[in-house]
Amino acid sequence: MINLLILPIIIPFVTAVILIFFKNKIAVQRWISTLATAGTLVASIILIQTVYNEGIQTLDLGSWQAPFGITLVSDMLSALLVTATSFITLCCILFSFSSIGKERESNFYYPVVQFLVVGVNGAFTTGDIFNMFVFFEVMLMSSYVLLVIGGTKIQLRESIKYILVNITSSALFVIAVAYLYSIVGTLNMAHISQRIAEVDQPAILTVLAVLFLIVFGLKGAIFPLFFWLPGSYYAPPAPIMALFGALLTKVGVYSILRTYTLFFYHDIGFTHELLTILSLVTVVLGSIAAIAYKDMKKIVIYNIIIAIGVITYGIGAMNADALTGSVFYLIHDMIIKAVLFLLVGLIIFITGSSDYSKFSGLIKHYPLVGWSFFISVLALAGIPPLSGFVGKILIVNGGFSNGDLVGALIILMSSLFVLYSLMRVFINGFWGDPAGSVKKPELKIGSMLLPIIILVISAISYGVFSEWMNMYIVQAVEALIDPRVYIEAVLRNAEAP
Repeated sequence: MINLLILPIIIPFVTAVILIFFKNKIAVQRWISTLATAGTLVASIILIQTVYNEGIQTLDLGSWQAPFGITLVSDMLSALLVTATSFITLCCILFSFSSIGKERESNFYYPVVQFLVVGVNGAFTTGDIFNMFVFFEVMLMSSYVLLVIGGTKIQLRESIKYILVNITSSALFVIAVAYLYSIVGTLNMAHISQRIAEVDQPAILTVLAVLFLIVFGLKGAIFPLFFWLPGSYYAPPAPIMALFGALLTKVGVYSILRTYTLFFYHDIGFTHELLTILSLVTVVLGSIAAIAYKDMKKIVIYNIIIAIGVITYGIGAMNADALTGSVFYLIHDMIIKAVLFLLVGLIIFITGSSDYSKFSGLIKHYPLVGWSFFISVLALAGIPPLSGFVGKILIVNGGFSNGDLVGALIILMSSLFVLYSLMRVFINGFWGDPAGSVKKPELKIGSMLLPIIILVISAISYGVFSEWMNMYIVQAVEALIDPRVYIEAVLRNAEAP
């Protein structure tokens, strides 16, 4: 029987290879992509239930037992993120049918999206730090193609910066892994955690913690390493923006979350305090930038940066409430950023502009689009009972528990900036004089609106049924608070080191 945890990696990989042979058969590519991604989603949901009922799942590839072989590990955190990835990708694929254009579709768009999912799901699932690097590279190579596909001037210009930044980050990643291996003599993440507890070299481990923070901070876009993100994410079409905004930075954040709870817990007074300070600066600068623009794409992009700061602040706080809030908010932000980018793409498709000051009264002509946008903004800002509320309150409570009054208040105040930045779009673009926009019956937006509504409903449900979701989140956080849970699950069949 195939181990469930490998299916979210194998299904998109096999699908991507098959799709390459149907380059000019767009309809076939669409059907195969949709069915395969739906299959990945189903496998991911079953995996969540398996982990919930049976505990952490592991798979030793090639029958080499951990820590000597390559191990895939699916705890509840991994399973939840893989499921969110599969769900968001399915919605983005459905949105692409009417928005991405046949030229891009015929240039391996769908295979590359599947390869991107391989990289993202692999990074979430691997139990080996070097293979995390490998899956990062699969994800990044796919993103390079998606960034330039279509070949517009802005895409080509931004791709150069994006590639240079990520090549640098990847080089640092290899160096960091090499240094870590030279100290602990293993690449298995559970075994690394075990060995670090035995190594009496706190100074070099602190240096490594900072080096890994630089690597993952570049990929996750925390201060001062987010300079590349606004331009790069602005360039591609809406479904690609949605995939990037929802998934890529979150892999960087997940990596910080995993390493800073599993490896680098020996010098919390320095490493986690540094992460907390950088997170707060990220939130402040992101908030200022979000209210400075009238371009909807820029506003949502800077809201990504705000969210990254909020999540990493919870990681830095390193207590049960804050970590629970970070996991809650991480999944919420994946969903809500996807829906906002798709909505922005739909609004641009209708109005021809990303500047909200150039149209008004859109809700009169497209009420479903307007109210979907309104609900999404409230969810992003953390208005109860929507999905952003529970996570942010838990993070703030974690900050208060640590006595960090200023940091917790900054996180709390960021909600007002988020609400203001996007509510301006609603008030100016959707409300106001209906003569500022016109109904365009020739535009068929039903197929584009369907995945948006699905995502909006999921965001509402995630908040309304947060108590039910909490039983899964608590199990995910258990392995973060107590690394022994993760270590014992991975190394249970290994001989004592």
